[in-house]
Amino acid sequence: MNLIDKVVAVTGAGRGIGREIALLCAREGAAVVVNDYGGGDGNEPNPGAEVVEEIVKAGGRAVLNAASIADEQGATSIVEDAVQHFGRIDAVVNNAGILRDRMFHKMSHAEWRDVVDVHLNGYFYVSKAAAVHFKEQGSGAFVHFTSTSGLVGNLGQANYAAAKMGIVGLSTSIALDMQRYNVRSNCIAPFAWSRMTASIPAETEADKARVERLKTMSADKVAPLAAFLCSDLSKDVTGQVFCARKNEIFLFSLPRPVRSMQRAEGWSVDTLASDLLPAFRPTLQPLQRSSDVFAWDPA
Repeated sequence: MNLIDKVVAVTGAGRGIGREIALLCAREGAAVVVNDYGGGDGNEPNPGAEVVEEIVKAGGRAVLNAASIADEQGATSIVEDAVQHFGRIDAVVNNAGILRDRMFHKMSHAEWRDVVDVHLNGYFYVSKAAAVHFKEQGSGAFVHFTSTSGLVGNLGQANYAAAKMGIVGLSTSIALDMQRYNVRSNCIAPFAWSRMTASIPAETEADKARVERLKTMSADKVAPLAAFLCSDLSKDVTGQVFCARKNEIFLFSLPRPVRSMQRAEGWSVDTLASDLLPAFRPTLQPLQRSSDVFAWDPA
């Protein structure tokens, strides 16, 4: 019961990774705000309601929030529901997401905006609403979901990759700005088969093999890391980027200088080509996809 007396809000908690995080946080003693937009068309039951029902039947506490985090007021309502129903907010798990995959030169402006509005703007809206309460109570934890699509790279995901790298910058800034208030902010890049990843195109044999690897990675394997980062057990961990892949957990490095070269008389276009490029070339990062870096079967 590592989250006893804690109140945790989980966005996108109706299915997949978010669902497993909400269920585990409840089993660890937390009261949970289960947020899920449910597609937003109202034509099918909100899957978050089933998660709430499962938590309550098991003796836990939970409430449903059906707002879209892409809407500023909707995102704020998630935190308001936590305070109204449970009296406080202790942790936010920014997990909600959508995909609108398309090769960059074919991507529409709407496909770009839709993804950025959920992943980057939405995470900011929810975090901003919670930060007021975290600051006042002198404690709090953010867990933001990023992706190796941004950290490493993937085809056809310029919108998603840009938003997910933006989330790393957002999390780092939150960690720095709110450290004085004992507030933590960390990222997780998950590998798991879910309703969202099921839409990943698999045209080549390599892509099909990658999808088959993904299918072996269940969402419940990601939940313990998220619950840990919400708990006081991680009180000294902030500003980090983790990756969860079945039974493997990785710590990612943040961009830092890897080579330097100086020239007393300054640089010209010609000397950059003749002197700097040959020196830097062995250290230049090759273009890679996530599947190139994580090429082995998950443990």
